[in-house]
This record gives sequence, C-alpha cells and structure tokens, in this order.
Amino acid sequence: MKKPRGDPMGFGWSRVIHDRFGIVEGLMTTVHSITTTQKTVDGPSAKDWRGGRAASFNIIPSSTGAAKAVGKKEATYDEIKAAIKEEYEGKLKGILGYTEDVVVSTDFVGDNR
Repeated sequence: MKKPRGDPMGFGWSRVIHDRFGIVEGLMTTVHSITTTQKTVDGPSAKDWRGGRAASFNIIPSSTGAAKAVGKKEATYDEIKAAIKEEYEGKLKGILGYTEDVVVSTDFVGDNR
C-alpha cells in the first residue's frame, strides 16, 4: 500500500484515516506567523478558548477553508475521530495521541509521543 504523502513515518492519524476510509487526495495544514486578530499574550477571546492563548508562544489550531480532502469512502468528522481514538487506545497506544480538550502546542510540552 502506498503511504500517504505528508505522513513521513507512514502511520499516525493519516495512516489510520487512509486504512479506514481511503485517502485519495488531501490538503491538511496552513501555518503562518501571528496575525492582527491573535493575542500576543494570554487573554480573553470572543471566538474561542484557544484564540485567547498567546500566539507568540503557541501553535494554535483554527478552522480554515484550506483544509479539504477527497476520500474513497464517505466519513463524518465523528467517524474519523472514533477511528483515531480506537487506534490511540489500541495498537498505537503510546505512539499516537488523542484528546478532545481545547489545547494549543505548549500544552504538549513534555509529552514524549
């Protein structure tokens, strides 16, 4: 089986999704420097909890219109989350992480996965 591009180890969340649902093509992430809408230090955000975290110290996940994928099998967001969580609790335990907490990159400092 051809490994999906963008997953250098050939496993992890993209491998789980590919094995379960069949990734044909995908575009996953955009990364950019701090924008004028982000906080430079922790503070309140009207948008969401993550948006209030300091952008100068964190990579902050946010929704974007750039993330699109074409798969072989229809799948809902909840089905994909369930597949990743199942692998996290099973054969990829200790390798793949999973959380539904509202987190940013510094919340994973010290995580050895």
